[in-house]
Amino acid sequence: MDRYEKTGYLHQEFKMFHLTDRDRQDYAFHYHDFHKLLIFIRGNVTYHVEGKSYVLQPYDLVFVRAGEVHCPVVDASMDYERMIIYISPEYAAAHSHEVDLSHCFRLAAREKSNVLRMGTVPGNRILSVMQELHRTYLQESYADELYRNTLFLELMILLNRSALQGSLPFLEDSHANGKILSVLSYINEHLTEELSIQSLCAHFFLSRSYLMHSFKDETGYTIGSYITTKRLLYARELILTGAPITESCFSCGFRNYSTFSRAYKKQFGAPPRLLRS
Repeated sequence: MDRYEKTGYLHQEFKMFHLTDRDRQDYAFHYHDFHKLLIFIRGNVTYHVEGKSYVLQPYDLVFVRAGEVHCPVVDASMDYERMIIYISPEYAAAHSHEVDLSHCFRLAAREKSNVLRMGTVPGNRILSVMQELHRTYLQESYADELYRNTLFLELMILLNRSALQGSLPFLEDSHANGKILSVLSYINEHLTEELSIQSLCAHFFLSRSYLMHSFKDETGYTIGSYITTKRLLYARELILTGAPITESCFSCGFRNYSTFSRAYKKQFGAPPRLLRS
């Protein structure tokens, strides 16, 4: 596989799913254009996000920000049940003048963790709100859309309060290759600069063979594919915020516009100019 796949589509401010997989599925590493909140209910699952791996326990909350590469590894002998909420970054930003709804996602990034351990606390308000939110998708009632929006806002407020107050701990016990985590962090902090396997090997005192094989083991993809994907996502973000397309090309680390244009079309299925239409 030569590139990450974008999976899932969101044409609303948010969308909720309650899924149970009973047949074997092999999930590939992928990313979304939106934030993803997952509450794990049952199964035997290890969740991989940007080089970090988490062995999930029931009612763990998994935060995956837009553009983060992730993949669950599922034991097919057990049902994999979870609730998922897709959240538009633009919708979260629209409320930023009142309250920052996406703060919990940024806090997770700051804590270098993607999982809040909620546990099965009796009377847990977060869980009850999520369950009530899911019920609104199963039956039609008076003022459904308004009620659903109210529940979603309450859920995000509760999540942010819990994260900020430390009443729910971010999971530290992730299984990860520390060297590759450092490489991933370095790449994301230096996307606009010259990046090559040779320069990364020199910077981290790693052999080419070790870096290439370990990186693919931890992320599922080559270093080149990862760098290209992250640069294209950054370019798309710049274009959406109003930056000129050519300027976005060079600002995200590409040195040649035609190379950028071909890579963008291959990644997103359409040329960058269509973002302006």
